[in-house]
Amino acid sequence: MAEYLFKHYVSKKGVADKFYIESCATSNEEIGNHIHYGTKRVLDKYNIDASKKTARRFRVEDYDYYDFIIIMDQNNLYNLKRFINNDNKNKVHLFLEYAGLNRDISDPWYTGDFSKTESDIILGIEGFYNYLLNNNYI
Repeated sequence: MAEYLFKHYVSKKGVADKFYIESCATSNEEIGNHIHYGTKRVLDKYNIDASKKTARRFRVEDYDYYDFIIIMDQNNLYNLKRFINNDNKNKVHLFLEYAGLNRDISDPWYTGDFSKTESDIILGIEGFYNYLLNNNYI
């Protein structure tokens, strides 16, 4: 959900060409699966097509490739540490940090509340985008 909402956001801002945005898993449970039907319903509200998206797992080389590794929750942080022992480039951040919040994104897998997750993600997107803008990344 976050990948596609953020792609949509930067497209609306006219700066999509300045980004490469991709989501991936830190565990194996959903590898190869398409997006959840609850996520599809959220994305449908924005006319976003994610039908070709399948889950892939984080790879060690992703750490060097991406400028930022944005994670949704502490569980992802714990899992990510299996791939990268040391975040010596300070790339790994919880998404809601950028919104000034010290908490995880609400996980709809456990709550069933995709609207709450959507709201959390939008907070993170706006905060992260403003961070990038204010620090001359955009």
